[in-house]
Amino acid sequence: MANIVKRGENSWRLTVNCGKDANGKYIRHTKTVKCRTKREAEVEYAKFKIEVETGQYIKPQRMTFAEFVNEWRDKYAADHLEERTIYTYESNLKLRILPTFGHLQMEDVTPMHITNYLKSLGKEGGRQDGKDGGLATGTIEYNHRILRNIFTRAVEWEVVKRNPAAPVRKPKVSYKDVLPYNENEVQVLMQSLEKEPFHWQVMIKLAIHTGLRRGELLALEWKHVDWEKVQINVLQSVSSTTAGVARVKEPKTKKSRRKVGLSEAMLELLREYQRYQSEERKAIEDWQGGEHLFIFAHPDGKAFHHERPYLWFRAFLKKNKLRYIRFHDLRHTAATLLINKGVHAKVISERLGHGNITTTMNIYGHALQEADKDAANKVSDILFIPSARKTKA
Repeated sequence: MANIVKRGENSWRLTVNCGKDANGKYIRHTKTVKCRTKREAEVEYAKFKIEVETGQYIKPQRMTFAEFVNEWRDKYAADHLEERTIYTYESNLKLRILPTFGHLQMEDVTPMHITNYLKSLGKEGGRQDGKDGGLATGTIEYNHRILRNIFTRAVEWEVVKRNPAAPVRKPKVSYKDVLPYNENEVQVLMQSLEKEPFHWQVMIKLAIHTGLRRGELLALEWKHVDWEKVQINVLQSVSSTTAGVARVKEPKTKKSRRKVGLSEAMLELLREYQRYQSEERKAIEDWQGGEHLFIFAHPDGKAFHHERPYLWFRAFLKKNKLRYIRFHDLRHTAATLLINKGVHAKVISERLGHGNITTTMNIYGHALQEADKDAANKVSDILFIPSARKTKA
């Protein structure tokens, strides 16, 4: 059988022979392509043959959504998505998406199916985890993103001709206004921290002092502390940790690689904590930290799970009857404290590792406006002192 056969105007059938199966039947994979010349068809055949021989080719067939997701996991997700992203994708697939679409044939899924599905997530019972109410708008938008990703791969691999998620309008995300701690609340927080383990005391204080992201805090090593220049060098981040093994990577953006100044008091606290940690680790016989000497880790060096700070902080706030904020809101608290102290937005932007000052202005615009009003009032007090003439009158 010829490998390249012309089937019509600009149409060619490609055939790759893969020997025989256990029953002696020939194994052949065929594909029809649109090419103007045989030379172009030969190029397409060469690519097709490589796909077949390397196991990258997915034979067009009536495939269910669940079957295709298995192909997507192996041929795309494992190589192109980060571990934490895969974890989030899989959680939503298992809990919601596969129970809804898994039995359907890929080509039978329509934009209306996806539209109705996304709408149902926001209604009562949409959570499917036993809790009341519907899903948060951010989670609904994430489900749309997952479906769009999967069907984009299906179109690329010619399993389906069109992406049914593409024409579905991206769900609108409503962000909750998060009020970070003010100065008084931070003082109460510091008092409550005094009863907690030393490493949590240092982590929370450092988080508010520097505005570092959680992944940046967990990735800090003692070598990143510049004792002479009184600063921390933020050079890496932790995307996830499983079984105590940290997945260390480059920071979020180029601007995230930065030097963050410390106060002398914060530096002294780190010195004290380093001495404490050194004494604690003298009794450790089986070191689990590998090549890393993380500032925040288990006594044996094993990395903290990336969710550990968040879970501890949530329980800590509840135990001490403090107003709930997310662990990430310690970063927002750091920024607003600086704003209220009159620190310039450009300095705050660089300290937080934002890509540009516009990001800082967008996130903290309201706080900056309030600080601007306060500054105007202070100047006004100087300019508009009641004059002697008005006093006499």
